[in-house]
Amino acid sequence: QPYGELLATPAGARSIARRIPLGVVGVITPWNFPLILAMRAVAPALALGNTVVLKPDVDTPVSGGLLIARLLELAGLPDGVLHVLPGDADEGTALVDDPDVAMIAFTGSTAVGRSIGERTGRALKRAALELGGNNALIVLDDADLDAAASAGAFGAFFHQGQICMAAGRHIVVESVADEYLDRLARRADKLRVGDPAGGDVDLGPLVNQGQLDRVRRIVGESIRAGATVRAGGTHDGLFYRPTVLAGVTASMPAFTEEIFGPVAPVVVVRDDAEAVAVANDTAYGLVAAVHSGSPARGAALADRLRTGIVHVNDQTVYDDAYVPFGGRGASGNGARYGATHSWDEFTQWQWLTVRDSPPPYPF
Repeated sequence: QPYGELLATPAGARSIARRIPLGVVGVITPWNFPLILAMRAVAPALALGNTVVLKPDVDTPVSGGLLIARLLELAGLPDGVLHVLPGDADEGTALVDDPDVAMIAFTGSTAVGRSIGERTGRALKRAALELGGNNALIVLDDADLDAAASAGAFGAFFHQGQICMAAGRHIVVESVADEYLDRLARRADKLRVGDPAGGDVDLGPLVNQGQLDRVRRIVGESIRAGATVRAGGTHDGLFYRPTVLAGVTASMPAFTEEIFGPVAPVVVVRDDAEAVAVANDTAYGLVAAVHSGSPARGAALADRLRTGIVHVNDQTVYDDAYVPFGGRGASGNGARYGATHSWDEFTQWQWLTVRDSPPPYPF
């Protein structure tokens, strides 16, 4: 029982508002962080009294599903409480549409999340949707540029940029833009790309050919529209060099699309007001970061950003198990994961009254 309320009642009766399990929760997870993105839904759903059907991504059925099932089995989880459903889109659709499934917890692309939201909406079924992002890292004119470039490089290139929280748009005030670009490009050039199993490297491969084709298309179309490559822009098989694009504008694919690759598009703005306007010029609303020599100035600017998360003087790829993690707009429907915030997602209210004896009625 996570929490509840003991409400005012007449003598001889008790009135309780309590949170109770939903029933069967369907969890659909992506390939990019298969273990943690599954467990952040599976663990609280089970702990709060639900049963779970977990459908991992088709690319990660073991690390995102079967491994979890085996570990929980060894820990003593009773039979039938967790089921793993390997498969692709057909299996996911069947899980979403099953009338015995009370809720869907989905992490993945905005396009698939929108489809799931439409299907669950028709069935009046609960859905927690944690979707994509096109996140802004804003560098103001009083920022520590070396620290900002370090944060920008990590936010853009960590895990090959295959993270919903990746810094997909670097929005820099023009008075410091050239220096930020130089520092960011130098950091990108120094990063080592290769097989993580074979030695000391900083970046590994993209997940598959389809993702490589997507990154190449976005970078190529942006270059043809006028962007210039300050670092990277090449690949060897699935190993894509960390890439810095200068001269990016709001009409280019590198600005408008979630890249999901190691690419840092840099957009130059005049001042704080334009930085906010450019950062908010997206359907997504997951996370933003602001770099300023004045934390108060950064926090004041954060008040104007339409995102579920804002970090001042940090990078965008930052999560914690104890926070209400989630986005808004095309990044999600307001669902929140983390600590007690998961209680609201995986339980529902029930009002319970108990009388010592039945009361008389006039009928």
